[in-house]
Amino acid sequence: MSIDDPMREGIAAGWKVIDASTLDAPRTIEVDVVIVGSGAGGGIAAEIMTTAGLNVALVEEGPLRTTHDFRMREAEAYPQLYQESAARKTRDKAINIMQGRCVGGSTTVNWTSSFRTPPATLAFWRERFGLADYTPEALQPWFEMVERRLGIGPWERAPNANNSLLQKGAQALGIEVGAIRRNVRKCWNLGYCGMGCPTGAKQSMLVTTLPAALGRGATLIHHLRAQRLAMRNDHVEALECTAMETDGVRERTVGVTLRARHFVLAAGAIGTPALLLRSQAPDPRQLAGARTFLHPTVVVAGRFEKPVHGHSGAPQSLYTDHFLTQYPIDGPLGFKLEVPPLHPVLFSTTLQGFGSEHAEAMEAFTRTHAQLALIRDGFHAESRGGRVVLRADRTPLLDYPLNAPILEAARRALLAMAEIQFAAGAQRVHAVHEDCRGYASWAEARAGIEALAMAPLLLRVVSAHVMGGVAMSADPATGLTRPDGGHAHLDNLSIFDGSVFPTSIGANPQLSIYGITARNASNLTTRLTGRAAPPLA
Repeated sequence: MSIDDPMREGIAAGWKVIDASTLDAPRTIEVDVVIVGSGAGGGIAAEIMTTAGLNVALVEEGPLRTTHDFRMREAEAYPQLYQESAARKTRDKAINIMQGRCVGGSTTVNWTSSFRTPPATLAFWRERFGLADYTPEALQPWFEMVERRLGIGPWERAPNANNSLLQKGAQALGIEVGAIRRNVRKCWNLGYCGMGCPTGAKQSMLVTTLPAALGRGATLIHHLRAQRLAMRNDHVEALECTAMETDGVRERTVGVTLRARHFVLAAGAIGTPALLLRSQAPDPRQLAGARTFLHPTVVVAGRFEKPVHGHSGAPQSLYTDHFLTQYPIDGPLGFKLEVPPLHPVLFSTTLQGFGSEHAEAMEAFTRTHAQLALIRDGFHAESRGGRVVLRADRTPLLDYPLNAPILEAARRALLAMAEIQFAAGAQRVHAVHEDCRGYASWAEARAGIEALAMAPLLLRVVSAHVMGGVAMSADPATGLTRPDGGHAHLDNLSIFDGSVFPTSIGANPQLSIYGITARNASNLTTRLTGRAAPPLA
């Protein structure tokens, strides 16, 4: 069967794509709009703006890999497509963060789960941050538009065994389970979404909005690191960038300067605050990088008698919010339960244990079912998230203390997942914690998990969702971004990514970024062109 590769075909046809790792002299580029980042926010903004006739340049620090480059191999995907080879850590090394770094950003490597922003989250934003027009009704047409554009809809196939075990255990306990919508078309049901889709079925920015923008004359420059915004008074005049070596790690001596009428930051909730910090952008209350949120995620692995083959089939198709709604939104932290796909490298580096214990876990790989609990942070009075800071070399680092509310929620989450796994028929269950040797029954697990020390580095915590750091607010005292996505102190700078979220959202964030960016980018396009922005096709 023939597989379309629109990026490769477009480049062959003459699209303006520049690999900065090959540049041998400085370059200056002038356009209408510069967009930093090519992921969920950058891709949506680029298509909307180029459809309206604006000349756009996209800056991407990572490499360009296209559909035909993806070979379902972890050893290739993680160093090529992820920040810090999928091993980005918080300052104390207690949380591992999986975040894309390639053309298409995290949309190229995520697991396709698509949720609209939960109404309870929007209500909290309206009450605490004055985001009056962030209602489900106001956002609905924008969500509908991006859902049509990106093929977001119900997953029509039966869930794989990994997801089915979540359903089996939850239903045995009277816990409601829902279906996850996915952004795919003609999906082959392979299960390797996290390594880049080799069939082009996942409707990431790589095969949708970026080809559309490039086909209308946009310029894409990859292997290019945005270093600083050059400003005069309250106006950005240029973006100063440095070319990267092909490994994506080392900087070259070649610089690229981009000038534009307007600048858009869409580098993600670590990259965007870091660029503002490097630029010493106006920030009278030192809000850049503050209140950066993850969904701190804990894991339980259950071993079953029959094969589970968690690597095969759609990675996430079922979930439950049962434990997300048990308390008031600003009370004890709730959590969403999902399952991850299981692949050997990711599995082996997440599990606890050494030597024979670790070898035993790997021998049970095909019979292992895993569950994730995504802890909703940012609503409790003590939920302050983390802060993006700069290392000595000016690269970003996220400081994210695992404080008492998170650790208390983590214990509840481990208990909930262990009970579900035993209810599904698990023979043995392991909380992913350095002191856990596994449990043979629910009664044993309940006593054992209650006794575990909930402490950083003992408890294994991961996250694939980074939000906040340049929060939206109607009040400049509590947010660096206006409700329309504009920077509070720079008149020609907008922020269109998950860094504008005032809290975590309690759901996989890509659809929230798509919908909110579509609205704000459309309104910005109307201001820049003087005519209504056309809808996404």
